[in-house]
Amino acid sequence: MAALIQDDIYKTLPPDEARQLGLELQEPKKAESFVNAFLHHSMPKMKNKSRQEFLDRKAVVLEYSCKRKERKLNKAKVLTAKERRDMRIFQIKPEQQRYELFLPLHELWTQYIRDLCNGLRPDAQPQMIQNKLLKADLHGALLTVAKSKCPSYVGLQGIILQETKHVFKFITKDDKLKIVPKLNCVFSVEIDGFISYIYGSKFQMRASERSAKKFKGKGSIDL
Repeated sequence: MAALIQDDIYKTLPPDEARQLGLELQEPKKAESFVNAFLHHSMPKMKNKSRQEFLDRKAVVLEYSCKRKERKLNKAKVLTAKERRDMRIFQIKPEQQRYELFLPLHELWTQYIRDLCNGLRPDAQPQMIQNKLLKADLHGALLTVAKSKCPSYVGLQGIILQETKHVFKFITKDDKLKIVPKLNCVFSVEIDGFISYIYGSKFQMRASERSAKKFKGKGSIDL
């Protein structure tokens, strides 16, 4: 009974039924050639005789061979420090060196610090505010040089435009761009009556690195 069912399953369809189903019947030799070519493509590592013996014994999971297309990763080119210097990306043009142009930046910074310190309430702890200011972004802050080993720096005041690892760049009220080194200088920042002092010699790091820095309180620090 099982053999009769198997014969019915695998026997060739009559031409009329194949035509109704839209199938194209192939000649036995062409069908055999197609099957052999398909097996050779799906089992390329086996010889014809070994392949036939293998098929007689058990079912086979055919391999799927497909050439993978190598995907080219388009990485964005990053400018080097020398290229940035040559292109003068961070240079402020003389016509843009005006104090009044950066007053909105200072107002934004003031609001940023108020939000960071929860409004700078009178009952706030000074040490908590100090720690937050030391880790905050200072671009836009009104900075004053309180002490310095170089007397010509003392008293300079302006809005910070750029901060690097070793210097502050700020614009003064008389529209002059000043570059003051952090080393051997003490800076003060005032906001809503609260004055914070920054010892530049202990502050020589980039703004991005400062946010993760832990500052320790010290009794006295020399310039």
